[in-house]
Amino acid sequence: MPTTGASSPSPSRAAGLSAVAAPRNEGRPWKAAALWMVFLGPFFFLVYGFTNWLTSQRSDVPSLYFPWEQHLPFVPQLMLPYMSIDIFFAASVFLCSSRFELDRHAQRIVAAIVISAAGFLLFPLQFSFERPAVDGFNGYLLAVLTGFDKPFNQAPSLHISLLMLLWVIYARSLAAPWRHMLHLWFTLIALSVVLVYQHHVIDVATGFAAGMVCLYLLPDGERPFRFTGLTQNVVRRRLGIRYALGAVACAALAVWAQNWAWLLLWPAAALLIVAGGYLAFGVAVFQKQAGRHSVAARWLLAPYLLGSWLSYLAHTAARPAAVPVAADVFIGRLPRRSEAGHWPAIVDLTAEFSARTGGGHYENIPLLDFVVPDAQTLRHAAQVIERARAAGPVLVHCALGASRSAAAVIAWMVNHGHARDIAEAERLLARQWRTVLSQAHRAALAEAVA
Repeated sequence: MPTTGASSPSPSRAAGLSAVAAPRNEGRPWKAAALWMVFLGPFFFLVYGFTNWLTSQRSDVPSLYFPWEQHLPFVPQLMLPYMSIDIFFAASVFLCSSRFELDRHAQRIVAAIVISAAGFLLFPLQFSFERPAVDGFNGYLLAVLTGFDKPFNQAPSLHISLLMLLWVIYARSLAAPWRHMLHLWFTLIALSVVLVYQHHVIDVATGFAAGMVCLYLLPDGERPFRFTGLTQNVVRRRLGIRYALGAVACAALAVWAQNWAWLLLWPAAALLIVAGGYLAFGVAVFQKQAGRHSVAARWLLAPYLLGSWLSYLAHTAARPAAVPVAADVFIGRLPRRSEAGHWPAIVDLTAEFSARTGGGHYENIPLLDFVVPDAQTLRHAAQVIERARAAGPVLVHCALGASRSAAAVIAWMVNHGHARDIAEAERLLARQWRTVLSQAHRAALAEAVA
């Protein structure tokens, strides 16, 4: 115990998307980068210094740590990695290859500083361990640090939040073997936050979460979240409310049980994000581009994604990988990694799973699970399946292959002459593949093939 003292976007080809919006015939924005740094440096020191000073005026600032943290060693050799983040911070803006990438990176830094400052003021904490005496070069660095920093500004650790943002920029800009060296050095920076007795573990966890939130809310590419009102779809509303209630239950249990139960705040956040997807934002909450979830989405949604994976394993243990439908089109479950390479073309209808491809033709039409696709989406899916046939045999899959992919395949069969009508397409498919289609699916299909 701590101690106190569906909407669906257009499909994307895997090879056709970049992680960052492409520059519009512009060179590196050197001048804009310099201007951003002229702002970011003073902004950081002013905000950080002010919150540090303000908290130091209080006499009731507690500490929050786990008892076992008292056994962590003090490692003065990590002072250099700890202090080196300042250099990486200053240079990061000059690595951005376009104005959009630069502005987005700077916006994330501003957001991290503001979020951290809010945490420092709303939940003031201080570091509680005494550092041993240190001399030499490491002692000099420690003296520099303690000369302007105070033992406040703890949670969330701004050092860790900024490290997450810098890690993304530098990893994107460097090739092997420099990228491997970067990962090693940044790992040392992350460890140094605790091992130079600057932060407690809870600060690191919350700092990591804050960094991921900044990456998630300010992703690569244009704005993914456009609130146009709550969904009118009854199924989406019902599922969204269930996920929201699950989030509330996890959060309440974390507060009530305390101790390690605070980790339940992670699934609470994941379920809340998914609830937002079902109630309003659709598949955008999964941030799936070119078949892959963003780094931030993978981390923030990890408990939900793990649950989806376990459910998939439980329901597909006795289910075949795929069966033929017609004209080199197959329907199946989500392929295992070892199976994906056998398919020249894959049409993926999931939003909750990252792509499993073997490097062949890949199309993704992300759809919310348990939600009936509308007629326009089904017509579009049929066209995508037909187009993918040019690459060879096509696997059409969702998670289990029972509803989303079944509806898409039936739309393709009817619209491209492989069945006379929906009823015949269902019969042909049912001979070798178990589907779960409701009357709502059939109504959408009737409109899609009209």
